[in-house]
Amino acid sequence: MGGQTKGKKKSKARRKDLRSNGGSGLAGLSPQDRMKLKMQEKAKKKTAEKYTVEQLLEKTEECMDSLEFEMAGRFCQRALEVAPDNLLTLDLLGHIHSELGDTQRAKEVFLRAVQLSPEEGHSKYMSLGQMHTGQEAVQYYTKGVQILLCMLEKHAQATADAGAEAAASPLQDSGSEIPIARDLCVAYCSVAEIYFTDLCMEERAGDQCREAIEKALTYHPDNPEALQLMASYLFSTEKNQEGKEYLMRSVDAWLPALKQSEAPPSREDIEEEHTQSDIPPYESRITTAKLLIEAEEYETAVDVLEGLLEEDDEVVQVWYLSGWVCYLQMEERTREEREESDEEREEREALKEAARSYLTKAKKLYMKLRCEDGPILEHIEQLLVELGGETEGEEGETDLALDEDFAPSSDDEEEEEDAMEHLLL
Repeated sequence: MGGQTKGKKKSKARRKDLRSNGGSGLAGLSPQDRMKLKMQEKAKKKTAEKYTVEQLLEKTEECMDSLEFEMAGRFCQRALEVAPDNLLTLDLLGHIHSELGDTQRAKEVFLRAVQLSPEEGHSKYMSLGQMHTGQEAVQYYTKGVQILLCMLEKHAQATADAGAEAAASPLQDSGSEIPIARDLCVAYCSVAEIYFTDLCMEERAGDQCREAIEKALTYHPDNPEALQLMASYLFSTEKNQEGKEYLMRSVDAWLPALKQSEAPPSREDIEEEHTQSDIPPYESRITTAKLLIEAEEYETAVDVLEGLLEEDDEVVQVWYLSGWVCYLQMEERTREEREESDEEREEREALKEAARSYLTKAKKLYMKLRCEDGPILEHIEQLLVELGGETEGEEGETDLALDEDFAPSSDDEEEEEDAMEHLLL
C-alpha cells in the first residue's frame, strides 16, 4: 500500500511538472489569465487567417486620416501580432501612441524599429526628436543626423567605386541621394529651432543656432524653411537688411509658382507633400507673413496671407495679420507729407475698410473658436476702436460668434464603432 501511494505522489508530481514547465507559457498564471491568453492567441490566429497585414494597415491609415487614433491603434496592434517585425507597422504604431500622448510607449516602439533596421533609424530618431523638447530632442536629432551622414558617405563611396562622374559631389541632383540631403537639412533646421526657442537661454545658443542653419543650407541651399530660419535669426540679432535678403530668397523659392497655379492646392495637400516640394507648411507661412510685415514688405505679405485664407479661412491669426497689414499700409500713406490725390485718398479709405473687415472677422472667429490668446484679442479690439468699430455683417451672413460646433449624434458614433469592432473580431 505504501509503495502504491508513493508511486501516485510521484505521478502527480510529474503531471504538475508538465503543467508548470510545458511550452504553453502559462506557468504561474491564474485560471483567468490563462483563459485570457488562450483567447488572445485564438484571436491572433483568426485575424491572421482572415485579414492580411496590408488590409489591417489600410484600416489603420483610414482611422488615422479620420483622427480616430484609438481605433487605429487597435488595428495596428493586430497587424503587429501577425507580423511582429514589420517596420511600417511599428512606424505607424509609434505615431499613433504619439498622437494619443503616450510618449513612453511611442519611444519604445520607435527604438524597437531602430534595433530591427539601424540603417533606416534616422526617421525614427527624427520622430523621437519631435516628441521631446530641449536637449533631449537635440540628442535624438543628432543620432538621426549621424545615420544620414553615414548613408551619404556610403553613397559617395559607392559612386566613386563605380567610377561615376558625380563622385566628387554627392549632393548633385542625380537620384537617391537627394532625399538624404533634404532630410539632413530638415534635421539641422529642427535643431536650430530648438536653440532658437527652448534652449535660447543656454550658453552659446545663438552660435549653435546659426551653425545648425548654415549646415542645413550646406545640404539644401535653396530650402525655403532654412532660408527663413536664417532670416529669423538675423532679425533677432538686429541684422535686418541681411535678414531681409534671406527672407526674400525664401519667398521667391515658392510664392511665384503658388500664385501662378490656376487652382491653389488645399492646406491638406500642401501639409502632406511639403517635404517633397518647396512650399512650406501652413504654420511656417504664417511666420513668413509676420517677417514680411516686420521687413515692411507689405505687398508680398498680402500675397502670402491671401493664399493662406484660400487654403483655410478659419485661422484667427491669418485674419488678424491681414487686418494688421492693411492698417499699416493705411498708416504709411497717412504719414506721407504731401497732398493726396483723389485716387490716393480712395485707396487709403479702401485700406481702412479692408482692415476693419479683416479684424472684425478675426474677432468673431476668435469668439467662435473660444481662443485663449489674450494679447491678440486686445490688439484686435484696440485697432477696431481706432478704425471706427466693427463692420456690420452682410445680409444673410451668420454671426460666427453664435455658431455652435457641429457634433455627430452618439448613435452614429456607436454604429461606426460597432462596425470597427466587428472587423477586429
